[in-house]
Amino acid sequence: MSAPAPRTEQVRSLSRGLAVIRSFDAEHPEQTLADVARATGLTRAAARRFLLTLVEEGYVRTDGRLFALTPRVLELGWSYLSAMGLPEIAAPHLERLVATVRESASVSVLDGDPAGGYDVVYVARVPTSRIMTVTITIGTRFPAWATSMGRVLLAALPPATLRAHLDALEPTALTAHTVTTPGALSAELDRVRADGYCVVDQELEPGLRSVAVPVHDRAGRVVAAANVSTHVSRRDAADLRAEVLPELRACAAAIEADLRTAG
Repeated sequence: MSAPAPRTEQVRSLSRGLAVIRSFDAEHPEQTLADVARATGLTRAAARRFLLTLVEEGYVRTDGRLFALTPRVLELGWSYLSAMGLPEIAAPHLERLVATVRESASVSVLDGDPAGGYDVVYVARVPTSRIMTVTITIGTRFPAWATSMGRVLLAALPPATLRAHLDALEPTALTAHTVTTPGALSAELDRVRADGYCVVDQELEPGLRSVAVPVHDRAGRVVAAANVSTHVSRRDAADLRAEVLPELRACAAAIEADLRTAG
């Protein structure tokens, strides 16, 4: 292994810009210029330059006083997950899960922005029988707000980002069971965040019932979601919680363990 580059060969501006990004976390989703300067040790003038550059590049947004990361930062995380081979890492664990519960299982990530809306994008899937009219393959997208994996991922967004998304959201009824008001959806996301899982019952398509849990990276951030889907004729919601959810959580934990040691 080669030795670390001497400090003189490092790009200090890049290091400082990354420090500005890292200063935002679950406890500090929104910060003032003074907050960022204090957290990074930068002068206010330097912090302002970095923040405005990140705003221009689309990684940070501001209302003129408060700054917050945008979902574009997820692109950096997806680059990492791609390099670590998330689909390849998840596949054998999904196969074992499907063999146990005898239902289809998938992993997805979140894509989009608050104003334009969020989708879940399937990156790994092990099917059993076909239970949807739409065939799901790698790359398939569904509106995040109407899916179990999407709600798990939305619930993990910074509060300000989620609030902006819900304010812009105009959900439409996909089935007779679909939650269609931002207020009801917000309450559901609060439950998902508190429970650590989500059950969606025939909101995306009639007859489709699913349960999802988050997948965390080595820093504890939610970077993906895993789910099990079934037809209402095979399992009720109570059965999903009692029998499938523990197996799904074990699968997610195994994926997380491999993500921590990959590379």
